[in-house]
Amino acid sequence: MIKKIAACFLAFVLMLGTVSALASGGMEVYPEVEDIPVVELDPDLDPNMDEDFEAMLVSAQFTQTLPAKSAILMDQHTGKILYELNPDEQIPPASITKIMTMLLVIEAIESGKISLQDMVSTSEYANSMGGSQIWLKVGEEMSVENLLKAVAIASANDASAALGEHIAGSNEAFVSMMNQRAKELGMTNTTFLNTTGLDEEGHLTTARDIAIMSRELIKHEIIIEYSMIWMDSLRDGATELVNTNKLVRFYKGATGLKTGTTDGAGSCLSATATRDGLSLVSVVMGCPTSNDRFSFARGLLDFGFANYESLTPPPIDDKLRPVKVLRGVEESVLPQVRDAGAFVIEKGQKENLTQEVTLISDIEAPVLAGQVLGKVQILVNGELMGEYNLVASQDIARMTFTKAFQKLLRAMLKMNRDAKPAPMPKIISETPPENTGGEPAAETETETVCTCGIDKCYCAKIGDICGCTREE
Repeated sequence: MIKKIAACFLAFVLMLGTVSALASGGMEVYPEVEDIPVVELDPDLDPNMDEDFEAMLVSAQFTQTLPAKSAILMDQHTGKILYELNPDEQIPPASITKIMTMLLVIEAIESGKISLQDMVSTSEYANSMGGSQIWLKVGEEMSVENLLKAVAIASANDASAALGEHIAGSNEAFVSMMNQRAKELGMTNTTFLNTTGLDEEGHLTTARDIAIMSRELIKHEIIIEYSMIWMDSLRDGATELVNTNKLVRFYKGATGLKTGTTDGAGSCLSATATRDGLSLVSVVMGCPTSNDRFSFARGLLDFGFANYESLTPPPIDDKLRPVKVLRGVEESVLPQVRDAGAFVIEKGQKENLTQEVTLISDIEAPVLAGQVLGKVQILVNGELMGEYNLVASQDIARMTFTKAFQKLLRAMLKMNRDAKPAPMPKIISETPPENTGGEPAAETETETVCTCGIDKCYCAKIGDICGCTREE
């Protein structure tokens, strides 16, 4: 029901945006170029819809008028899908391709393979890109940081190609890295043929796959330092950079991420935003105009923020019990929560949230701290919202003969200490002490020592018995 309302709500927002665009003469789509006129957007759309308005939207059945081939709304933290429209339809992605390019660049920086200060020399291939660019000349050197800035802000194709060659040695090798990373992320319907997104037969992806790689990129906070820049410059101010993503300037909470426009792809956008702890990824593909993509992506974000909230599960300490350890030096291990994280639920559903704890009955030693012992399922009205693991709170070593003997000795010593003290063995000194007073020497009591004299040997005395065992 809520997804149906979402589609209607979005269509209503888009209809208003289309009327506005037509009134101003419409928007032209420039093939392979990201120089799109600014779309003024109200950052504070009222997200509250009363029941009458919702009913009106549902009955209107606007869903057939949505101006996109595919779309998806995803929670950044959990990957939960809040809305989708043909999410697995393969479509040319245009410059949204550069999300993967930037992801590999960021990962190379964080791994130490390259640095932001590295100077990159422009090849003939990078110089030949065309489309959106910063007009790199063959042999011109520019830092990784400035090239990354040019890609994130101005969608520069030449900068994207130069970065790929710097990391992998050639364009072909870098494209191979892109496809390998896509496979690792589970982007099952994606094939990259270049680093830029310029139209090329077979260069395809989906809204779902774009949301997946957008979610992965936005985990790296360094990218937000660039994706949120509205205007900047290079070459001491000679080259101006203006962000192709207008939501960065006009949408409250926007954090990025990437636009794309070509003849084959139409107008596309992957938009990210955070409000009140809820972070969303909105992807729209194949829109007929730039205005449509911004209106649709914004409508998705508005819908998400109006209807969902991020929630940290309440503590469950009172529901946890020790787990029996078999053949361990300890009889049990206490489970603990390992990063329950945050989950997304519909607003107004907190009171209907329950948590179901499942723990294994026992576990065989050795047990490692952090080893999974069970899980907790988060339910809202019986529907699974997510789950998190319960793990061992400490290491538990496996019991051996030596450890068992040591444990027995310690237990017997404790029993002996707790009982009434018994007379200790005494040794009478065979050599009388020097007596200067002429009186008979008194007997001297010497307490026996329980030791075998071997290094790393544990010895214990119980009554008159002395036992030793070698430490492992």
